[in-house]
Amino acid sequence: MPNRMETVTLSKINPTPAVLRTALQLDQAGLIKHEEIEALERVGERYSVAIPAGVVALMDPNDPEDPIAKQFVPDTAELDALDNELADPIGDHDHSPLPGLIHRYPDRVLLMPTLSCPVYCRYCFRRDRVGRNAAAPSSTDIDSAIAYIKDRKDIHEVILTGGDPLSLSDTRLGALLAQLSAVPHLNNLRIHTRVPVSLPSRVTDRLIKALRCDLPVWMVLHVNHSRELTTEVANTCERLTRGGIPLLSQSVLLKGVNADIETLSELFRRLIALKVKPYYLHHPDQAQGTARFRLSLEEGRAIFDALRGHLSGLCQPTYVVDIPEGYGKVAAQTAAIEQSDQEWRMKDFKGEIHRYEEI
Repeated sequence: MPNRMETVTLSKINPTPAVLRTALQLDQAGLIKHEEIEALERVGERYSVAIPAGVVALMDPNDPEDPIAKQFVPDTAELDALDNELADPIGDHDHSPLPGLIHRYPDRVLLMPTLSCPVYCRYCFRRDRVGRNAAAPSSTDIDSAIAYIKDRKDIHEVILTGGDPLSLSDTRLGALLAQLSAVPHLNNLRIHTRVPVSLPSRVTDRLIKALRCDLPVWMVLHVNHSRELTTEVANTCERLTRGGIPLLSQSVLLKGVNADIETLSELFRRLIALKVKPYYLHHPDQAQGTARFRLSLEEGRAIFDALRGHLSGLCQPTYVVDIPEGYGKVAAQTAAIEQSDQEWRMKDFKGEIHRYEEI
């Protein structure tokens, strides 16, 4: 047994990282097989990897079907893109008038002040861009985006997304919210984030103070499984709601993670208990290398229909699917006009009909 001095020395040589980023670190944590290191290094070269220690602690390394690990631990299947999968599955590029800004709907815009995240989801529809500095908008880009918003009085809501907006410093985030609050025709701000769930220690009194501005700020938490909602996360949610920040949630319906009635019911009930209103349940997007997460729209609709008999209306989100190439979200339960050979017809918010082909 090493003495105290040897233990201290060894810990300095090989400390446990606060965030796992490399295949070697994943191997040392027991989350991948040793023989996968080389292949998963190639995955990491293409798609960002980051898993905070708190998220790692939720994983069972002995369970190959662990629903937390499936969301965040890279898989060699990510390099196997199907012919019909898309690099930009919801059409961000076609609706981006300026870097860092997406204007898909008349009354609201997405503003992406950062492409950094505390944790990188393996099913992310922006997975080719997040975590990549070359694609991140500059401060000049953000100033131009705010000028764009000021010039268009039909814009009433700004949704901060990315990346994760709470990856910004408190000072920078507070300054951004102050700039947006000064736009007279804005009605509210929305922040889409995984931070309170994946890195709850980031939510400090100083951050909550930075979130207070002259416009209502709504926060939408990204969470897919009830095991993510730990006691620390519950305390963080309480801190946010007591600080005047109303909370909603969005989840993705993922095969092998939460695509069953029991798991979703437990998740949505737990959210309501934490004063978080389930807002959206997303059908998985057709992003490259994400086939293992996708279930058919018919399967998803059947699961969601069954939830009605298990959950109160308060616990139920809206089940939505994004029409590929940027035509917007539609309610999955009412979207199908006709179906044949795995092809659906969907009507967008403008009343136009689009094909939706299962992959």
